[in-house]
Amino acid sequence: MIPQSSDDHVHAHHDDHDHDHHADHDHAHGHHVQHSHVEHSHDHHHGGHHHAPASFGLAFALGILLNSCFVIAELVFGILSNSVALLADAGHNLGDVLGLSVAWFASVLVRRAPSARYTYGLRGSSILAALFNAVFLLLTIGAISWEAIQRLGSPEPVAGKTIMIVAAVGIVINGLTAWLFAAGAKGDINLRGAFLHMASDALVSVGVVVAGLVILLTGWLWLDPIVSLVINAIIIWGTWSLLRESFGMSMAAVPAQIDPIAVRSFILGHAGVTSLHDLHIWPMSTTEIALTCHVVMAAGHPGDTFLHALAEDLSDRFKINHTTLQIEVDPHLACVLAPDHVV
Repeated sequence: MIPQSSDDHVHAHHDDHDHDHHADHDHAHGHHVQHSHVEHSHDHHHGGHHHAPASFGLAFALGILLNSCFVIAELVFGILSNSVALLADAGHNLGDVLGLSVAWFASVLVRRAPSARYTYGLRGSSILAALFNAVFLLLTIGAISWEAIQRLGSPEPVAGKTIMIVAAVGIVINGLTAWLFAAGAKGDINLRGAFLHMASDALVSVGVVVAGLVILLTGWLWLDPIVSLVINAIIIWGTWSLLRESFGMSMAAVPAQIDPIAVRSFILGHAGVTSLHDLHIWPMSTTEIALTCHVVMAAGHPGDTFLHALAEDLSDRFKINHTTLQIEVDPHLACVLAPDHVV
């Protein structure tokens, strides 16, 4: 066992209890087994080993405040100007407010320390927040699209100038909110989602401004519900990937940015590894990834140095933060290479 200092970034232990717990299973497979648990982390302040996401509390607060005011303005002027396009954008921005609120709440829960019952803490709340936001937004857009379709048959007068002014305000607010999350967009899928969503909202508002100008110049009333449906289609396009990814994460699927075949090949490429099985890779939260694997090594347990290095490599190359390895000996190879060590 390698002594651990307070500033080490990798932790390992050999758990005799786990060895006993799996003894029958491993004996049935004809393997001599040694268990090793390796975790890579840069955070030692929450009673566990995990990458706590950076705090964006002020960004969330400002984003929620700005977008709440804008939703109220869009609802009022959408009703006064009889614009379903503005109401569609108001519904979308209401989803943004709720989404930012849920994401903020989840970012707080993620920092809760693990307990005897919740051994991972509440890190999975960030995944549930993303899934909730996707479902809620799609339901909202469905209701607004139905209203727009009904108006296609009988377009009603709208105030194009009002639409342009309100949507122009939306460009500023959505652009500012996106900027608030730009710094964290690379490291956290929740923050990246917030950034991309708000940036796309700013672009959608540009489209609404153009529609208002065309209506003002031409009197094409049918353009208002058409723009509404186009906006909704853009939202659905972006939200569908969020729904698919968050659902996959909630089902413990391999994160989309990781190629499990590449991970398998990478581990097999290490000296002494003859094969592996039971490879599992899953998200613990929107920022943390875990891996467990049975590694067959003919020469037996390679020592902690090997395990620490492998954990570091997996973290650096694939951003896998928590690695748990079970070392097994292939009995056929072991008889040839090291018969005295076979049990």
